[in-house]
Amino acid sequence: MERHVLSKSTFIKGMQCQKALYLNKHHKELKEEITAVQQAIFSQGTKVGELATLLFPGGVDCTPESFYDFQKAVIRTQEEIKKGTKIIYEAAFQFNGVLAALDILVNDDNGWKAYEVKSSTGVTETYQLDATIQYYAITNSGIDLKDISIVYINNEYEKNGPIDVKQLFAIESVKEKVLELLPRIPNKVTALKKILVQDEIPDIDIGPHCNEPYACDFAGHCWKNIPKYSVFNISRLNETKKFELYNRNIINFMDIPYDFPLNENQWMQVKSELNNESFIDYLKIREFVQGLQYPIYFMDFETFATAVPLFDKSRPYQQLVFQYSLHILTANGELNHKEFLAENNVQDPRIAFIEKLISDCGDKGDVLVYNIGFERGKLADLALAFPQYSFGINKIIERLKDLMIPFQQRWYYTPTMQGSYSIKKVLPALVPDLYYNDLNIKEGGTASNTFAAMLTGEFQGDIDQTRKDLLAYCKLDTLAMVEILKKLKSI
Repeated sequence: MERHVLSKSTFIKGMQCQKALYLNKHHKELKEEITAVQQAIFSQGTKVGELATLLFPGGVDCTPESFYDFQKAVIRTQEEIKKGTKIIYEAAFQFNGVLAALDILVNDDNGWKAYEVKSSTGVTETYQLDATIQYYAITNSGIDLKDISIVYINNEYEKNGPIDVKQLFAIESVKEKVLELLPRIPNKVTALKKILVQDEIPDIDIGPHCNEPYACDFAGHCWKNIPKYSVFNISRLNETKKFELYNRNIINFMDIPYDFPLNENQWMQVKSELNNESFIDYLKIREFVQGLQYPIYFMDFETFATAVPLFDKSRPYQQLVFQYSLHILTANGELNHKEFLAENNVQDPRIAFIEKLISDCGDKGDVLVYNIGFERGKLADLALAFPQYSFGINKIIERLKDLMIPFQQRWYYTPTMQGSYSIKKVLPALVPDLYYNDLNIKEGGTASNTFAAMLTGEFQGDIDQTRKDLLAYCKLDTLAMVEILKKLKSI
């Protein structure tokens, strides 16, 4: 059997951008490396797919031994069908140069049914298109499909005891939409196959398609001529307006027409960059600083989430706390630090987290966070899950104040913030001597994925050192808040 020309994934890539399809075939060296966060998403998707097979147990797995041996999987699938196998995992089909691997194929009393498993929490248009190319390959391989469905995560499921796969997963038929899309597939396949054999890279400029439905893994190549700081970095500017500027050859701030519809904060960002000018509302900052009650508790949480909940009283993708840092500043300037990091075993860390946090936070003084919605939301989740601690948790919630406000409201803005009020931009703007670059863990996504891997036993590395790295990262987050407040007080 000849090797396929298009797979389900490359078909979807080509539908998003024909240039990306061509580069993926002929210039793989231009592809960006997979990040640790992306790899964690892929790994999670694999686990979800394996768990979903329990919805239809006892099947035969046709997964090829090698990623590049899908033709063997196609032959094996046909052999199993001829043998009368009722349930096949990773069933593979090839028609007209198009390869489609299906997660679960079932032959029940009503006939053949196809199930594609997704680790997301709903059915998207892309998933419907994905199912259509599968239907195209499967039905043209001689299988009379009675139905085709998407299996996805039910994010309202709450774990209580062993995982109930019938509650964890939702199943939604997409056959009606597939039949609507199906007539377009043959021409799309022909067009994409022609793209792959042409001599030149398709001349396709950057556009909204670069991130829709997926972030393109050739963005580093296609966007290489766009400055690191350009009109695409204007804060909260609609993407349509960004590309309106780009299509008028306006990339740099200096070229933006004075009558272009930007709001007040966006013009502040532009003027700040062009004039190297800072904006400071001394009165508002003074009111904010003088309104704080000592001792001040600078608090930051780290969380992780998994598609399949690990603990009772938790849901799919729920952000669960596993770590905090707490710097405590007294009225006379004394600074103390307290912290918590859950043990890296498969035990729910939340009770120990709650008990130590309530103890460490005392009973008076403001609790200062950066982006109050996050910490407040996590505390509310804890109070709901563990009502026996709700009184102490709610007392902390009542004391919360948000250090992000002066920057979010543009009471303090400098060019180096580049339109952002995230702490990763605010810190170097106000306290350039304090930075994350020397840390082994530099951002929250890495911290989250690292701890999740440690918790599930998938982590490969020095656990003791990594725990120190996690503590160092979270500690810097709250020390950064201490120094930022000190800077605000000084002005």
